[in-house]
Amino acid sequence: MVDLFPGEKLDFKIRDLSPSRASDESINRKYVSGEVRIVTEQARYPLNTIAGMVSSSDYELNPEFQRRHRWSPERQSSLIESFIMNVPVPPIFLYEDEYSHYEVMDGLQRLTAISTFYRDELTLSGLAEWPELNGRSYSNLPEQVRRGIDRRYLSSIILLRETASTPEEAQRLKQLVFERINSGGERLKEQESRNAIHNGPLNQLCIALSRNPNLCAMWGIPAPDDAEIVSGRISPALRANSDYQTMGDVELVLRFFAHRQRQRIGGGALRTFLDAYLRQGNLLPQGVLLALESLFKETVGLVYDVLGERAFWLWRFRNEKWGWLARPTTTAYDAIMFVFSQHLDDAQALRNLAPNFRDAMPVFYEQHFASFDARTTNMSNLRERDELVEDLVSKVLRSGAYDTRA
Repeated sequence: MVDLFPGEKLDFKIRDLSPSRASDESINRKYVSGEVRIVTEQARYPLNTIAGMVSSSDYELNPEFQRRHRWSPERQSSLIESFIMNVPVPPIFLYEDEYSHYEVMDGLQRLTAISTFYRDELTLSGLAEWPELNGRSYSNLPEQVRRGIDRRYLSSIILLRETASTPEEAQRLKQLVFERINSGGERLKEQESRNAIHNGPLNQLCIALSRNPNLCAMWGIPAPDDAEIVSGRISPALRANSDYQTMGDVELVLRFFAHRQRQRIGGGALRTFLDAYLRQGNLLPQGVLLALESLFKETVGLVYDVLGERAFWLWRFRNEKWGWLARPTTTAYDAIMFVFSQHLDDAQALRNLAPNFRDAMPVFYEQHFASFDARTTNMSNLRERDELVEDLVSKVLRSGAYDTRA
């Protein structure tokens, strides 16, 4: 059992979603009482007020989500064309976290596109029905077109503060609503949803650590360059990377932290577990977050030094021969990162044996490849993989080789 840092242990319950036996009478009482009922109101915002709304302290936008998912000029232009044609645009969703203070739950890209347009930072392009407006910005549109756009509104649905009586219930109901929103036909990935719903100190730490150069090298993600480090400008290569776009890189860091607790409590679907872990982990003391940060950096640096860029590749049998699956996998990542984090005291010995470990990996996978099948993800499989990697590390440390007969 892994030793947790003082104050790191979380006590959370994952909700049981299995069918329960309840009478019609009790179900009716629950409905009449208003339990799990959302309190909303609707509002409409003139388009020419959106830029001020976006910059107002009364509205909280998620800058990390925006940075990774900024619409292309063509897609922003398509939204403006919809307003020109008076095509119905879906409402945005706001959550009133404090009286008259709102979080943007859904609609960030629409708000940003409109704001960019009214600040004259968008040159229309790719318009299909109004191609004669391509190349124009707001200020140099024909007067009647500009006035017509100014008459349009963006609708909103606001989840009022009265929806929940406690912060915990508010968080749960906000997640419930968020996961049921159809955001323009594009379903968010799991970590994107967590970032929007459970933002906080642990989430921000995971975001920062996702740009660790060693993690990027082993996961095939462009590492931070000078422009990003100095000014936060994102390179086209990074913006095009699917793991970056979907925040899969952030989930990798979260998985490492959560695995330490999952070893203890076991059970539950991974998505549900990571949701619960991040929600409670955002409440961890600052000292624990600093300890976790250091643990991740030391571990990911050690894994890279020992196993190199192929650290999380699998050696598998395909087309009647063994060879590397030339991409990283989470089945290897979870177990290797966890076990190496338990051997930081042996870091120098592990680094000295790096060639031995790299020679041992094909032998290891040929012996145990079935255990690293991505389809096997229950707790017994996770623990088995941890134990197998622990056996690998112990044997190489002890004898310099992975002897399956030992």
